[in-house]
Amino acid sequence: MKTFRVGVLGATGTVGQQFIHRLRNHPWFRVTALAASERSAGKRYSEIVRWRIAQGIPEDVGALTVQPLEADLDCDFCFSAMDSSVAGPAEVEFARAGYPVISNSSNHRMDADVPLLVPEVNPEHCALVANQRKNHNYTSGFIATNPNCSAAGLVVALKPIHEAFGIEALNVVTMQALSGAGYPGVASLDSTDNVIPYIGGEEEKLESEPRKILGRLNDGAISPAEIRISAQCHRVPVIDGHMEAVSLKLHNKVSPADISAVLREFRGEPQRLKLPSAPAQPIEVRAEPDRPQTRLDRDAGNGMAVVVGRVRPCHVLDIRMVLLSHNLGRGAAGAAILNAELLAEAGYITARK
Repeated sequence: MKTFRVGVLGATGTVGQQFIHRLRNHPWFRVTALAASERSAGKRYSEIVRWRIAQGIPEDVGALTVQPLEADLDCDFCFSAMDSSVAGPAEVEFARAGYPVISNSSNHRMDADVPLLVPEVNPEHCALVANQRKNHNYTSGFIATNPNCSAAGLVVALKPIHEAFGIEALNVVTMQALSGAGYPGVASLDSTDNVIPYIGGEEEKLESEPRKILGRLNDGAISPAEIRISAQCHRVPVIDGHMEAVSLKLHNKVSPADISAVLREFRGEPQRLKLPSAPAQPIEVRAEPDRPQTRLDRDAGNGMAVVVGRVRPCHVLDIRMVLLSHNLGRGAAGAAILNAELLAEAGYITARK
């Protein structure tokens, strides 16, 4: 059985806590090191973290002493939940020191030699690791990232449609949960009885990242998918779960039934490999006219499945639909853990001496 020692960078924040929570009882990964800002370093994790998850802190992790963000941790690889204000150079430092860094942060997502991974969609992009190591003279270290939390769910649904019918353009309107802003996040007087039609930098990410993820790897470089994307992003008063209304212009004209069929049948490399965090069915299609709904569907597949409904004709483009994904599962910590499982299975992550 594979066993790896895991470090969590940015361990006290919302996503850092999700890593620790989702790694409890993981069959391959065991948390052995935590790192955070200087004000937390040197203290017992259970004493300084403001734990925001109903299930308590795992006892073994709670007893760990938080280390400073220095590349000298007792682990084989690291998950990065650091804020983007510090993640960029810190992740490079860890990669240079020989640590694989599986990042949720945005800093390196669009770097040409950094895989922007969604394992069901572009597992072949793992091969960029070899280029990255060569370009930066890394030994065993590298950086791999998961995408923006809305892009993560979107590309899972787009992949089978694009492969089967070709997507020329799409319009996406997101309704994003409050937890996507971290803790304490959006002020209560702003979020209660309100919808905020702006999330800084979000629309730009949603218009660029899917093109890289759906792009083709040719001679060690990604050729972005030639899909035009228009995005509008909104913060809405739900705790977890990002909903997206999507309209598609396709190269081939097909029926809603055809779209639903390819979505239901879709399986990817994580399902073939039976990776521990992979949902058996990555896309669940609902036929009811009022689904997906956030409270009812966000936890599908342990928060790792994308739920699609209301697949119907679009009178401006070709097809429209609604999708829902859990922003802390498929969109953040869960996504990074699945990435690490794929990279470990492929031999890119190995035990450090």
